[in-house]
Amino acid sequence: MSVKHFAISATCLAFVSTASAQDLRVTLLGTGSPLPTPDRFGAATLVEAGKEKLLFDVGRGATIRLHQIGVSIGTINAVFLTHFHSDHTSGMADLWLTGWIGRYYGNRQSPFRVIGPKGTISLMQNLERAYADDVRIRYDDEKNPMEGVAIAPSEYSGDGVVYEKNGVTVSAIEVDHGPLIKPAYGYRIDYEGRAVVISGDTRYSENLEKHAQGATLVIHEVAIPNQEYYEKTPIVRYIMAHHISAEEAGSLFARLKPKLAAYTHLVFLGSPEYPTPTIADLERRTRQKYSGPLAIGADLMAFEVLKDQVIVIPDATKK
Repeated sequence: MSVKHFAISATCLAFVSTASAQDLRVTLLGTGSPLPTPDRFGAATLVEAGKEKLLFDVGRGATIRLHQIGVSIGTINAVFLTHFHSDHTSGMADLWLTGWIGRYYGNRQSPFRVIGPKGTISLMQNLERAYADDVRIRYDDEKNPMEGVAIAPSEYSGDGVVYEKNGVTVSAIEVDHGPLIKPAYGYRIDYEGRAVVISGDTRYSENLEKHAQGATLVIHEVAIPNQEYYEKTPIVRYIMAHHISAEEAGSLFARLKPKLAAYTHLVFLGSPEYPTPTIADLERRTRQKYSGPLAIGADLMAFEVLKDQVIVIPDATKK
């Protein structure tokens, strides 16, 4: 991976090959937007905390990225949804059904657990209806256990703890993705004295800032437009009104002072007529407000979250 794909504080860069029951690792499986590019897949973040493998959002290509880092699709303990935009959910059927296949990359033996805001149960019930023939055929033909294709959805309607197991606590945080895009949530994951905050899609959210206090690692979405494109194109102004800007994110990071701030869901707004902003542009605009440790996320970038630092692994496929 070349340096253009990430920007980090020099003190944060290292490679880690050991593992223990107390490990807390976060891997950015997909850092893109709805733009269908091969280098940035759809929104998806894997959190491995001790015995727990938790997936936050399931955008386009999430199963491919899991396979690339050697994580069996069938071993995910729970999936958490931030909201119902398709770029955060379009990989759900693939994760569910491929994880059931009786091969080393699937082989799920227990119900597929999905947790999200109100609407999650309906989403999963409709997927069951859409793929009923596939499930019937595979069961008749392959005899995979029906427990492994069963879905166990649950939903919530406000801030608070939504998952507790093996010392891991996941809390939902309502965020602000615009007045009509509701529900919309981020998450805080607490484990062994460390905390990771994943913003979900949001413009600046006072509630997120409140719940992110003391977090070790803060992973936030961001959007950056070509300025001329922004001024001349109403849809670009509309999109920016639903996302945090680099300057706003920098101010937030400066107040939170995490061990590492990281970007995901990078929304670069350009077009064939208007040059798309670059990683360097994003870093420069963030640095106007924030001088602390920063990682500009790329697909397959991972973070080892320790109590006193966060170690950046530029490419999680390289053990």
